[in-house]
Amino acid sequence: MKMTGAKMVVESLHQEGVEVVFGYPGGAIMNVYDEIYKQNYFQHILNRHEQASIIAAEGYARATGKTGVAIVTSGPGFTNAVTGLADAYMDSIPLVVISGQVPTTIIGTDGFQEIDAVGISRPCTKHNYLVNKIEDLPRIIKEAFHIASTGRPGPVHVDIPKDITAQVAEFIYPQEINLPTYKPTFNYNKKQLKRAMEAISNAKKPLLYVGGGAILSNCGFEIRELAKKLNIPAVETLMARGVMGDQNPLFFGMLGMHGEFAANMAAYETDLLISLGARFDDRVTGRLDEFASKAKVIHVDIDPTSIAKLVVPDYPIVGDLRITVKAMIEAISEYEFNDYSNWVELLKDYREKEPLRYIDSNEVIKPQWPIERVGKLLGSKAIISTDVGQHQMWTAQFYPFSYPRQWITSGGLGTMGFGLPAAMGVARAIKGTDKVSINFTGDGSILMNIQELMTCVEYELPVINIVLNNNYLGMVRQWQTMFYENRLSETDLTAQPNFKMLVEAFGGLGYRVTTKEEFDAALKDAVEQKRPAMIEVVVARHEEVLPMVPNGHALNEMTLIEGGK
Repeated sequence: MKMTGAKMVVESLHQEGVEVVFGYPGGAIMNVYDEIYKQNYFQHILNRHEQASIIAAEGYARATGKTGVAIVTSGPGFTNAVTGLADAYMDSIPLVVISGQVPTTIIGTDGFQEIDAVGISRPCTKHNYLVNKIEDLPRIIKEAFHIASTGRPGPVHVDIPKDITAQVAEFIYPQEINLPTYKPTFNYNKKQLKRAMEAISNAKKPLLYVGGGAILSNCGFEIRELAKKLNIPAVETLMARGVMGDQNPLFFGMLGMHGEFAANMAAYETDLLISLGARFDDRVTGRLDEFASKAKVIHVDIDPTSIAKLVVPDYPIVGDLRITVKAMIEAISEYEFNDYSNWVELLKDYREKEPLRYIDSNEVIKPQWPIERVGKLLGSKAIISTDVGQHQMWTAQFYPFSYPRQWITSGGLGTMGFGLPAAMGVARAIKGTDKVSINFTGDGSILMNIQELMTCVEYELPVINIVLNNNYLGMVRQWQTMFYENRLSETDLTAQPNFKMLVEAFGGLGYRVTTKEEFDAALKDAVEQKRPAMIEVVVARHEEVLPMVPNGHALNEMTLIEGGK
C-alpha cells in the first residue's frame, strides 16, 4: 500500500502496539499530526512543554516496562526535549522519540526552526537517525523500537524532515531486523558463571548489590529467590528500590551517600560483592578505592562497557540479568555453600544499632512523616514518583516499597521537574486499575513543570502531588549548611505562590496542611475524588537528610543522626 511518510509513522506505531503517545505539534511535524488526527490506534496526550512529553513517556515506560513514545517538532521543540532524552539515557529507559525537521533542501541553511537535532542528541541517546529517504522510514522505526528495548535499554531518536513526511511510497513494515553491528549478548559465559558460583560457595560474607538493571530486566522474583535459597543478604541502589521488598528479612536497605547504616556497613565488610545490574555509580560507592575493599567482585551486566568501567571485577559476566540469575539458581545444587547466618545476624545488629530514623515533632510536621504516612495508608496501592532533592532521598529511605516498578525517580541525571510529568505517565499506565499515582516533590522542583497540571486535568489523570514545602532548595541548602559555613547563596524560596490556589486555577484540587490531622483528611479526599490534586505540606525548614557520606569519604564514614524517632 502506498502512503505518505506521515501516515507511515502512524502505521508503524500501530504495528508496534503503541497505546499512548506524548507530544507537542509544530510546523516541521505537522504532517504527522494531521495523520494522528485521522487515526484511532493510540491515544495522543498533548503536554504543555516538550520536556514533559519525554519525561511522561519515561514515566509510562518505567511503570510498564514497555517502550515509551514521544513526538516533538524541530528547533526549540527538540531542544526542549533534550533534558528528557538525557534523563532516559542515564537511567537506561526505553524510548522512541520522533522529531520533525526542516525539509531536506533547507538543512544546513539556518532555516526557520532548524537545529542539528541528530548532532545534539548523539551524546544522550542509545542511537539516532536522520531519515533521508522515505523508503527507509518503516525500517528505521522498526529498528528504533528494537534498539530501544533490547540489550541495555535506552532512548532512540528519529529525526524526520518535513518533505519526507509529505512524500508517497510503498509501505512495507519489516518483520525482521538486520543489524549486523548490533548484537547484544543475552547468554552468559558458562565458564564465568561456574567461577562465580565457586566464589560464592567459598565466601563467608557474600552480599547481593542490586542495581537498576534488576528492574529493567524484570528480574525481581529471581533475585529474591537467589537470596532466599542461599541466605545471602541484599542491598539496593536508589534505582533498584522495590526489588527485594522492604519486609524481606534478607534486605538491609539502600546503600550509598544517603544509604542505611546496615547497608553501607555490609558493603564495607563483605568479602564477596555480587553486583547484579549495578554500575558502581559515585553516589553509591563513595570513595571508590575504599568501596568493598575487602571483597572479591562478581559483576553481572548486559552492557559490556559497564563492566570494569569503574571497578575491575574478579568475575565478570556479560549477559541478560534474568537469564543469568536463573542459571545461578539452577546451579545451586551443584555446590556446597557456607552458612551465612552469622553474617546476616551481624547486619541485623547494625540495623538495630543505627536504624533509619528522625526526631518527630508534634509542633511541626517533619518532612519524613508524610512519606511514612502515605506508606502506611496506601502501601502497595501507590506508585511513587519523585522530583529530585531532599524529598527524593527521604522517600527512598522511608517509603515501604514492596515490588519492582513501584518507585519512579530520576537517578543518573537528577532532573528537577521530573516528578509531575513522570507521575502523569504513571497515571496513564495504571488507568483502569485501583493503583494511585503519587508524586512526592519539593517547592523548588514542582514549579519546573507546573504547566503539566493542565495536561493532568484535561486528560483526567489523577496525579496526587504532595509538596513538602520548606521554602528552600533543600538539598543545596543542606550542603551550604554543612560544607559552606551556612552561606545560603540563592537557596531561600520564601517567595512562593499559593500552591492551593495555583492548582485550583488549573482545575485541580488544592490543599494546604500544617497538621498531621489535616494531612490525613486531605490525602483521603484526594484519593476518593480521583482528580489531579496538590497537597502542600508545610514542613520543618531545616531538616537534614541523614545518614550522609560526605564527598571523598568511604561508606563506613557516615554522618549519622543523633537521638531517636
